[in-house]
Amino acid sequence: MAAMSATVLNTQGIIAIAAGGVAVVALLTAFYLALQLRRLRAAQSAVLGPVGKRDLVNHVLGLQTAFEGLQQFVEGTAADLHQRMEGVQRYLDNAISLRSLVRYDAYNEQSGRQSLSLALLDRTRSGVVITCIHHREQARVYAKQVVGGKGEYELSPEEEEAVELASPARDEPPRTRA
Repeated sequence: MAAMSATVLNTQGIIAIAAGGVAVVALLTAFYLALQLRRLRAAQSAVLGPVGKRDLVNHVLGLQTAFEGLQQFVEGTAADLHQRMEGVQRYLDNAISLRSLVRYDAYNEQSGRQSLSLALLDRTRSGVVITCIHHREQARVYAKQVVGGKGEYELSPEEEEAVELASPARDEPPRTRA
């Protein structure tokens, strides 16, 4: 035993023990890395399918190509929608979106305010004012063009009121005087 302890304590013995320790650490590291590789392959297999058919690099390149195609499609669709929205906005600017109705008794006959002025305008306050004046025996209808809130011909007070009522302040609902 004394001879054996002398061999372990000399330089060659210490190097042998150190080499054995390094070998054990290397073996444990190799085992750990093998487990990590197995987990990585299992995850890769879950994403890509069977490992033998595709590899991760080709899959990522395919995803990148698909993403670029999708991005081009989305950008094209957004540009198309923007162009369509501009057309719709131009159309809506010229559509009748403001209106009001003013009822009144044109001849002071206490007949239930059967006369009326109806303003139908677009966003630029242009459009038409239709006035219908009812009398006991007849009714007259007048139409006047309105451009920028001003009548083509002189507007009656009721017609002016209808134009003003049809032009509410922003975010205010249309008003009607009954």
